[in-house]
Amino acid sequence: MRTLFCRKAALLALLLCLTALAEVALAATAASAPLLLPGKKTLFQRVVSHPASDLMAAPSDTAEKIRKKLTPFTVLYVYERKDGWLQVGASPDRPEGWLKASQATDWNQSLTLLFTPRAGRSPVLFFQDSKTLDELCSATDMVRRIDRLEAQADRIMQGTEAAPENWPVTASEPADATGAVSETRFYLMPILEMQDPFDRVKFLRVASIDPGTLPQGGQKTNQGPPKTAIALVIDTSISMKPYIEQSLNVVRQIYDKILHDNMADNVGFGVVAFRSSTKAVPGLEYTTEVVSDFTTAANRKSLEDKLAKVREASVSSHDFNEDSLAGVYRAVESLSWEDYSSRLILLITDAGPLRSTDKFASLSLEAGELNDLARQKGIWITAVHVKSPAGSKNHAYAEQNYRSLSRLSGNRANYQQIPAPTPAAGAARFAAVARTLAAGMVDMVKNTAEGKIMTRPANDKPQGLTPEEEAARLAAALGYAMQLEYLGKTRQNRAPAVVNSWIADMDLKRLAMDEHSPSVEVAVLLTKNQLSDLSRQLGAVIDNAERTKKTDSRDFFQGVLSASTRMARDPNMPTQGKSLAELGVLSEFLEGLPYKSDIMLLREEDWYRMSVGEQTAVINRLKSRLARYEEYDRDRANWESFGQADSGDWVYRVPLNMLP
Repeated sequence: MRTLFCRKAALLALLLCLTALAEVALAATAASAPLLLPGKKTLFQRVVSHPASDLMAAPSDTAEKIRKKLTPFTVLYVYERKDGWLQVGASPDRPEGWLKASQATDWNQSLTLLFTPRAGRSPVLFFQDSKTLDELCSATDMVRRIDRLEAQADRIMQGTEAAPENWPVTASEPADATGAVSETRFYLMPILEMQDPFDRVKFLRVASIDPGTLPQGGQKTNQGPPKTAIALVIDTSISMKPYIEQSLNVVRQIYDKILHDNMADNVGFGVVAFRSSTKAVPGLEYTTEVVSDFTTAANRKSLEDKLAKVREASVSSHDFNEDSLAGVYRAVESLSWEDYSSRLILLITDAGPLRSTDKFASLSLEAGELNDLARQKGIWITAVHVKSPAGSKNHAYAEQNYRSLSRLSGNRANYQQIPAPTPAAGAARFAAVARTLAAGMVDMVKNTAEGKIMTRPANDKPQGLTPEEEAARLAAALGYAMQLEYLGKTRQNRAPAVVNSWIADMDLKRLAMDEHSPSVEVAVLLTKNQLSDLSRQLGAVIDNAERTKKTDSRDFFQGVLSASTRMARDPNMPTQGKSLAELGVLSEFLEGLPYKSDIMLLREEDWYRMSVGEQTAVINRLKSRLARYEEYDRDRANWESFGQADSGDWVYRVPLNMLP
């Protein structure tokens, strides 16, 4: 009995010991967990470090420096706030040291902002507070006030005028004569707070942090005019003969203009032809073909001879739509863009792109993803869409896709339609439009060479313009944006450096005219490891849906929504092998996000109402985004290492509309 009692006593003591150890472990885990956001149960407080920040062993200036010059833009979890110091760690597992609160900015989601192209919009003004911005947007003389603020901000930024007392503007995007902040320059503009004062307009409290690569005042000067590449991506299917012939005439006329303006080596033309699937119809001979790489006017005969030999197909394709996206992709990937600072694709077609559900489509990327790829490489796409009576049932579908392919921001796109009641009338209009667009690019080069800043296009939207007049407006806006991009890149313009300010997410002048034109777009800051994790998670969800053929299952929708919201909120959020929905935190993740991807905006009941075809289209769009993630991974030029040796820690700004 004593032995049995002793065993029971020993077992009880062991259980009590294990219980005590478990309580200690739980207490330690709780103590080492990051601080929660106020009112939240699962969302942690995070900050992003400023350049030249030091991580200290204790909350004191005299403490040991654990890490000198902490990598700028490092996202850190906050474990404790004490006397102007933050105890922080790179993961939600443990703290690593102390950081001065003044050397970090609170950032409770992974969303950051990018300036939209300056195609006719005003520079963004950064305001001291939201009240001033609200008063400006409510004023009856809003445009006049903006003009005055812009002019004064320009003088202050140039150092020709001192800022007056109580000056409401803390900073400004570079003015027109200076050039834009290059789209290829890395800067961070995290969203800190959001207000909804007006319909479809947000006021955003932001920081703007640009590490820069040059000291203040050390900007490079313009080294001469840009070299401009114009790629004609031509539909050579059976209906396109008149447009192929007119393309040759346009090239000849533009070459004549280039030679007349003494710019023989400054503008190069290239040509890519496309049809459709040769697997479906072998007689088409090719899906895409590079007719000629970029050729300047000095060597014009070579391109003119090659273009003169291009013929329309002798047989019809398997569908009215053609593989136009494959043609654009071939131009992006195969032509020699490297020697040209300004880059433009002119797509010329009378059909829409093959649908993503077409088994003969040769490209995984859809129109929006292809636009993102081209823009990442500094290439602007203009879609010239010939609308013939034969394609009347297809016009709406084609226009929607080509607006997405040539999208600038919001609803703005480099899209030009050509009414073609007859082939002859359509070809004549096309020639005038193509000549106007190409000539606009030549004028941009000439103006830049002569040191002339192009005039910002007017904000008005006149009605009843001819296709030629529409093309002239498009060329002016595109040339203006391309010139500012070129000037900003050569001068290495920096994004404004501010710690705390307010902006509107819409162009203020266009807003005064009741037009909603975004001045900023949203991106998500991801590391290579996080992007890889997103790819794996999304790929598994799609594979499971296709394998089971249950595209209306709850698991599919929740899985995709979980992947998207986790990346937008906190890519390091531990899910312990479960979806966020299963963990009960999806609502917290979605609450308070000022912007959402298209999947985040999709309600579960909407998904269940879709037909199988509509659900398949959504899945194909997700496949397109997976293909885009592979392109991001290969895009070495736009990953920022900030001195990190491990490539898994490099960061990339993924547009929010490229999330699931």
